[in-house]
Amino acid sequence: MNRKIESISTSKPTIEGAGVHLKRAFGYNEAPFLDPFLLLDDFRSNNPADYIAGFPWHPHRGIETVTYMLEGTVEHGDSMGNKGIIAAGDVQWMTAGSGIIHQEMPKGINGRMGGFQLWVNLPSTYKMMVPRYRGIINEQIPEVLTQKNIRIRVISGEVDGIKGPVKDLVVDTEYLDVTLAPNTEFEHSIKKGYRAFAYVIEGSGYFESGKSKSIGNEHLVIFKDGNNVKITADDKDLRFLLISGKPLGEPVAWYGPIVMNTQEELEVAFEEYRNGTFIK
Repeated sequence: MNRKIESISTSKPTIEGAGVHLKRAFGYNEAPFLDPFLLLDDFRSNNPADYIAGFPWHPHRGIETVTYMLEGTVEHGDSMGNKGIIAAGDVQWMTAGSGIIHQEMPKGINGRMGGFQLWVNLPSTYKMMVPRYRGIINEQIPEVLTQKNIRIRVISGEVDGIKGPVKDLVVDTEYLDVTLAPNTEFEHSIKKGYRAFAYVIEGSGYFESGKSKSIGNEHLVIFKDGNNVKITADDKDLRFLLISGKPLGEPVAWYGPIVMNTQEELEVAFEEYRNGTFIK
């Protein structure tokens, strides 16, 4: 059964970090409808003033953050002494777990910088797991080309027997970057019961079999349940992120960069951050 569209929305201007201007596809208000996903930020910009202030030192606990770069770089460092650069085409899949304090500082190339950050919730039994990183460089992400003029970068999940490089996930998540040539149709199976959405990053197209409404850049499409999605490009290339995951069905207590299951756990986290015992 093809999945129908449940809702369509436009990403909203938001300011985060030390003054980074970005577009939020979804966040706190929409999270109850997108379990296990919490947030998706689109920080593409041609103006260094939008992003140069970056995201100075801040904590995370109870979630995974997935940073996917299209242009420019992000320099990162953390409380465990890790540091590095996320460049164009790279992915950093960070499990904050019991707690990490880090910073992320974007830098443009010829003024251009852009990418996305997705937050994936962690189940209660993994909220306090040991933090970890998976740094995947551009060349490690397989690209599946089909005879139908479809190009798919497989970050996690599987397409035509090709599996993405991020495999040891707590929450079963598929993350694809899909590009369709003009007037090309794309069908992809998604496990029944899993939450699924698409976020358009170039061009426009139809996101259900009825082709009733063309949907363009910076639009979020949330799908109803079903076995697969059917997406068709308009008369230009269509590029979108297609992401799905297994819902947790657990209570969410969320404030700022920390997401737990109860208000008490949130209060403990912030008290530990204040008194210097946050990092385990």
